[in-house]
Amino acid sequence: MRSKRLLTMAAATVAVALGLSACSSDTSETTDTSAADAGSSGYPVTIEHAFGTVTLDAKPERVATVNWANHEVPLALGVVPVGMAAANFGDDDDNGMLPWVEERLDELGAEPPVLFDETDGIDFEAVSDTDPDVILAAYSGLTQEDYDTLSQIAPVVAYPEAPWATSWRDMIELNSAGIGMAAEGRELIATLEGEIADEVAKYPGLEGKSTMFLTHVDTSDLSQVSFYTADDTRAAFFEDLGLSTPKSVAEASTGDEFSQKVSAEQVDVFDDVQIIVTYGDQALVDALQADPLLSQMPAVQNGSIVFLDGSGPLGTAANPTPLAISWVLGDYVNLLAEAAAKTPRP
Repeated sequence: MRSKRLLTMAAATVAVALGLSACSSDTSETTDTSAADAGSSGYPVTIEHAFGTVTLDAKPERVATVNWANHEVPLALGVVPVGMAAANFGDDDDNGMLPWVEERLDELGAEPPVLFDETDGIDFEAVSDTDPDVILAAYSGLTQEDYDTLSQIAPVVAYPEAPWATSWRDMIELNSAGIGMAAEGRELIATLEGEIADEVAKYPGLEGKSTMFLTHVDTSDLSQVSFYTADDTRAAFFEDLGLSTPKSVAEASTGDEFSQKVSAEQVDVFDDVQIIVTYGDQALVDALQADPLLSQMPAVQNGSIVFLDGSGPLGTAANPTPLAISWVLGDYVNLLAEAAAKTPRP
């Protein structure tokens, strides 16, 4: 059973209080976060990001989003984008939307926005056709060329530092600032933090367990251990859940890469890993336990492995996003707690 969606109530409260309609409001909001630099109340608002700054002269009425999950911020705050990226991973019914996005649109009584097909990259023409006032991409893999092209369409809110490394908090902070709802964004962050804390408190056995996230494992070639670094949002989310980052993973997390590889012959470096999370099924666990090198990892020996369906909603939601967190939290934390229970007592 998935956790109670406190986010829905918080977002609905915001929508009622502000009298929101899809992408329209006369209220101006100044962001006083590190993401924005506004000298006085109202507009213009300037937001800093990896490619420089973007200045918004007025509150956007037509909001478009590109790349993964950026549309979840305006939706959580009661604003329906005019266009957003279609889900190309974890879509359970092939309609281009993840289930928590469908649920939120139903709650808002809104029709699905235009869906951009990003199978081969950003569809710039489709984005332009929606005539946006702002393009949200705080969590994305934009290149300089992508950013420059999108900027010819509308102001772009890009990621703060590195591609695909924006935390869920920063995603909310930047994107909410981009639609003139910075205060509501901070309220959303606080609501989610409270929900996470309440769920984690049910499982004291999670506290401090060192956890790593293996990338998609090819059982036909186990000569390398590929894992998400501490900078990747999937691995960083462990800290929110009361877990800890293994020293071995932290030391291997260099540069802006969101994943790294280590030869299986050096697998003893991961002796400090108590829990493994990865995409796969029991066959993957069997393969790891049968491998003469990888079977030496304590987490593998103890069976302290959480395997997620990489093509389904649960596997997708392990990458925390504003709407997915509430939808999957109970199931995900319960799986982690089951793995933690298999680790040896100190």
